[in-house]
Amino acid sequence: MDHPTPKSVLIVDDSRVSRMLIKSLILARFPDWTLTEAVSGDEALALAATQTFDYCSMDINMPGLSGTEATEQLLKMQPTVRVSLFSANIQESQQVRAAQLGVRFVAKPVTQKSVALALAYFQGRD
Repeated sequence: MDHPTPKSVLIVDDSRVSRMLIKSLILARFPDWTLTEAVSGDEALALAATQTFDYCSMDINMPGLSGTEATEQLLKMQPTVRVSLFSANIQESQQVRAAQLGVRFVAKPVTQKSVALALAYFQGRD
């Protein structure tokens, strides 16, 4: 049987609860994936300078660097990373920005359904 290679995911959110939920939902489906957490865009970029990620779930509204700014810089550092931007702010401007960056916009709250959308996008099955 063909097992896909384990992936590495960077989970960026200033909410510990959101990070824990995303982490548990991903691990429930992909227990061998490596998950790394960051509480801010700045921390995410520091991690991305030292390790490569396949996927990234990025909150938009965080203190300091916004998720969209962090994503823009992350994509310059790691052009192949697939990013899902999570936000409770579902204004069209946020969705347009995500499209401009070439990433998937996922509306919060973090639920099994929203994480499933992100996972489908990560794996190229939107």
